[in-house]
Amino acid sequence: MTTPILDVKDLRVAFRQEGTPTHAVKGVSFQVQKGETVAIVGESGSGKSVTALSTVQLLGDSAVMAGSIKYAGEEMVGADERALRRVRGNDISFIFQEPMTSLNPLHTLEKQLAESIELHQGLRGPAVRARIIELLERVGIRDAESRLGSYPHQLSGGQRQRVMIAMALANGPELLIADEPTTALDVTIQAQILDLLADLKRDEGMSMLFITHDLTIVRKIADRVCVMKDGLIVEIGPTAELFAHPQHPYTQMLLAAESTGVPSPVQPDAPVILETEQARIWFPIQRGLLKRTVGYIKAVNDATLTVRAGETLGVVGESGSGKTTLALAMMRLISSEGRIAFRGKDIQHLNQRQMRPLRSDMQIVFQDPYGSLSPRMTVAEIIAEGLGVHGVEPGRDRRDMVGEIMAEVGLDPALMDRYPHEFSGGQRQRIAIARAMILRPKLLILDEPTSALDMTVQVQIVHLLRELQQKYALAYLFISHDLKVVRALSHKVMVMKQGDVVEAGDADAIFDAPQTEYTRALMAAAFEGKVA
Repeated sequence: MTTPILDVKDLRVAFRQEGTPTHAVKGVSFQVQKGETVAIVGESGSGKSVTALSTVQLLGDSAVMAGSIKYAGEEMVGADERALRRVRGNDISFIFQEPMTSLNPLHTLEKQLAESIELHQGLRGPAVRARIIELLERVGIRDAESRLGSYPHQLSGGQRQRVMIAMALANGPELLIADEPTTALDVTIQAQILDLLADLKRDEGMSMLFITHDLTIVRKIADRVCVMKDGLIVEIGPTAELFAHPQHPYTQMLLAAESTGVPSPVQPDAPVILETEQARIWFPIQRGLLKRTVGYIKAVNDATLTVRAGETLGVVGESGSGKTTLALAMMRLISSEGRIAFRGKDIQHLNQRQMRPLRSDMQIVFQDPYGSLSPRMTVAEIIAEGLGVHGVEPGRDRRDMVGEIMAEVGLDPALMDRYPHEFSGGQRQRIAIARAMILRPKLLILDEPTSALDMTVQVQIVHLLRELQQKYALAYLFISHDLKVVRALSHKVMVMKQGDVVEAGDADAIFDAPQTEYTRALMAAAFEGKVA
């Protein structure tokens, strides 16, 4: 038997805190052979990411570890910092779940990618730039050379994730640990990235430890699967065998979880909540000392839409197509041209003071929950923040209201005094949804609200959104790359590509009989597992 590239035996991880320590991993054992892809799947909070971060001791001082983790025969548990630095980023690379918290907001893409390449490969000057452009092109960044001077906030969520993947691949690692690497990617780019990872595995003999909640991806990419629940591996086996004959009830439940059904019909006399006419968002490109405008980034071109009370408009398209930019313009958070009306009132030319009374009625849930939650505030403070700005219902206690909305989105109200870092990625997304929901808005803009959620919780959130919509006649603008979730929630669908609306109409018509080649490609990638 050859030595496994990664050999984990009886791994146990607990986090020190006041009172009883939290046991996140409770005796996990598995191996990754050279050239093999092993997937770890399970719900948020099951211990998947903690297991991955343990491999090169990235858990912080509050973690207490026991057991053994060997990389190429070398023990990592208890290894000194010098040995760990030699392995991190060189032999073992990470793709983290939340790219905005992993990329430095003060440095350009070129500087961040160059740092790792110069440190580990010794390249300098033009050779570094050429390597960076090659990496960005390989992960699907269009016009890679023009993006080198961009900062992370100037990229879409999917583009940031692709930059993280490029950074992880920069030094040709032996083992790539990918923690939800395709979470923020649209279906066509997701297929390209999975193909890229499969090519690297084949051509360079790279091994992968793949952490995900998306079982569709697991079926495509993994050789073996470990199913985790509550810090334990409850089932492990070859991918095809585990999918065909799952033995553990928990595995059977995961495989059965899928967002299905349709939203409740919209009332015929439902009033229009949001409408736009020829909305256009162009960002000027300025050059030279005098900052002359030499061109425009055409983020959105002439988008026209209508959303009624109790109706969901699903907005789909690849990363960078203008979906989120359009949503921010609808909220008047960025400048745009064209008409924007909220509940029949033209809001395009209102100033911030005039917009403020409308803010409680129009809320947004952002794509990256960790980036939008203050690390210095408790969950109760975060969720109740809007109540402080817009006022609390007379006679209602703020904590009671927070507890009610937490329970509605599937969170234990007893956890309201904890901080965001104490929750899993999926739980943080639910906190963000609760913060928006507590004000009972008329319009809720949901920007990839299920991207960080495992399949079982995703199903719960879809049901929750349907129930809230039916109960309160909420209008949703639902932005997502997950077309299965879009189909389960949306009455109408708008398809965007590079700022243009290429197709729009009733959801059934778009899904069952797409008219454009681009829409057909999206459908093929989402429902057939391939790019047309």
